[in-house]
Amino acid sequence: MDVALIAVMGTLLGVVATHWFQGRATERTAALARNEQLRQERIETYSAFAGAVVDYRHSQNDRWFRAFMKPGSKEAEESRHASYRQRTAARQALFRVQLVCDDPETRRLAEAAFVESHCMHDAVDEADRARRSERAKESLATFIAAAAPGVR
Repeated sequence: MDVALIAVMGTLLGVVATHWFQGRATERTAALARNEQLRQERIETYSAFAGAVVDYRHSQNDRWFRAFMKPGSKEAEESRHASYRQRTAARQALFRVQLVCDDPETRRLAEAAFVESHCMHDAVDEADRARRSERAKESLATFIAAAAPGVR
């Protein structure tokens, strides 16, 4: 009887230990899957934001050149409206960054990249526009550098 009791106790102990280890392994697997999904979402979101900001900066440059070359022309007006559409797309991408990014500094850098691109159409001359464009590029590069470790 003692042998049977020991065997039953050993079996129960083995079942409990197996259950505990399997539960821990399942939790680790689920946590890894969540982390990988968040990493993939951040890569997609940050890439989309960078693309939207580049497109916005390009449309701002186009807007400035068209307004500078032919102020008040139909092309200048069309370019202005196109820049509004790009601003909307960039702002939407910024909102997505703010939703998936848990680092306040990276969110601040994303906002700075958006703002730098926004200010380009106010340039007073070609040199000012070029400086603003360069600042916008640098600001986006700073955001990407800050965001990169979060997606590795």
